[in-house]
Amino acid sequence: MRISGRTKITGIFGYPVEHTLSPGMHNAAFEKIGLDYCYLPFLVRPDYLEDAVKSIRALNFSGVNITIPHKEKVMVFLDEVDEEAAFIGAVNTVVNSGGILKGYNTDGRGFMRSLSENGVEVKNKDVAIIGAGGAARAIGYYLSRDAGTLSVYGRTKERAETLVRDLDKVKGNVALMRDILEVQKFHIIVNATPLGLKENDPLPFDPEVLKPGQIVCDIIYKKTGLLHEASKKGCVAIDGLGMLLWQGVLSFELWTREKPPVEVMRNALKAAIKE
Repeated sequence: MRISGRTKITGIFGYPVEHTLSPGMHNAAFEKIGLDYCYLPFLVRPDYLEDAVKSIRALNFSGVNITIPHKEKVMVFLDEVDEEAAFIGAVNTVVNSGGILKGYNTDGRGFMRSLSENGVEVKNKDVAIIGAGGAARAIGYYLSRDAGTLSVYGRTKERAETLVRDLDKVKGNVALMRDILEVQKFHIIVNATPLGLKENDPLPFDPEVLKPGQIVCDIIYKKTGLLHEASKKGCVAIDGLGMLLWQGVLSFELWTREKPPVEVMRNALKAAIKE
């Protein structure tokens, strides 16, 4: 990749951010279609988030992705927030348009594209989400529109109750899951927590309650301990690589107004995982 005085900068703000696969995915796409763009990772501590957002404008970045733990807190530092992202209450993509910073959320649409790609039909299914953070909000917004029922479990009861109350406004089919072992009742189970990102992380729930045929999804892009155990129980296990790919495709389009080479991005992600 050649960097020039005209190169447009994009990137990702997170803490931690060392594990991200997004730079390889986006830079491969920029190079493939000849766009003079570059994508870089930026380690942004929570107490420097406001300064980091100001730098998007000051340094004339085209935009950035936002990841853990900034997706909700970043919103107050933006000039505008897309209506969908405002309802979700989380932003994962910021676009700089002439100094105006606008926030979007491509996570939920990316997750749904991944399910579709894996042949998973959500309509009229009973779905459970583990987690009540920004990713759970984005995913839950779309799942609640199509699912028969949607239940949410969160370690912090108050946060989970708030998410249930907000998502229930979409279709009136969202409830609080009070016992994590209730996951055995659902057609589709989604782990929307960071548990599994580190090798020594505990599982979000005891996989012994799983039943053959259930669909278990994880937003983490590698095969986590949960997905490994779910496969052993005869479940359909779907990792977060597809969600990462498709949310990236949508972010790419927002920054560049160009259609990216999806298979190039997919192959770059697969190659990065093997490294």
